[in-house]
Amino acid sequence: MFIEKDPSGARKVRSTGQILGTADKLDAIYERIFTAVMEHRLIPGTRLVEEKLAGVFKVNRTRIREVLARLAYEGIVATIPHRGAFVASPSVEEARHVFQARRILEPALIRSLAARGDKKDLKRLHAHVARERAARESGDKRAVIRLSGEFHLLIAEMVASPPLIKLMRELASITCLIILLYDSPNVPACPNHEHTDIIMAMERGEIDAASAIMLGHLDHIEATLDLSLPENTDVDLDAIFG
Repeated sequence: MFIEKDPSGARKVRSTGQILGTADKLDAIYERIFTAVMEHRLIPGTRLVEEKLAGVFKVNRTRIREVLARLAYEGIVATIPHRGAFVASPSVEEARHVFQARRILEPALIRSLAARGDKKDLKRLHAHVARERAARESGDKRAVIRLSGEFHLLIAEMVASPPLIKLMRELASITCLIILLYDSPNVPACPNHEHTDIIMAMERGEIDAASAIMLGHLDHIEATLDLSLPENTDVDLDAIFG
């Protein structure tokens, strides 16, 4: 049981179930916004208006502030005093740092996963890549973007400790913003075959090769970046989350 005060100062008693229900609601809102970033439906520089989001998700502004604070802690949202919260716009330098971190982390994750040699892991990865392929073939660009990022998260979830999973999640989401800001429009950031190549190398027990392919994969993504910056754009939050 928890006791808190409402705006009038009166004491209210909230059950543990109510507290957990609120936490679940906030997690759901967080996931909706996170996915919108991963799918490039929310672009860098988009203002996240508390009042508007509160209306869209049918919660009060305090709850929205809690979600935005979590996203800001993870680098997905930037808060500017007296202006509000915006989807982050990573700088070129920040982009380089993100890829540097990923080049250190992800080949090591691949080595750990490949060394385990668990066929169930490889089966899950193949199934995920099959969903990526189906999304590409159907022209579902949003699903392609999301699934491509989730491939890297799935690897982390299979082998890493919770702190590393959290770090990988943050790096993947910020990478989505980086790609949207700096990606060359005519070059695919994540070629169809590279995820499959990584899995096939692991299946053959070629740990060094699998790690090297992941490293080359990340190098290739970074190589598609340019320095052009889009203008900040107002978007319809009702259309995105409604």
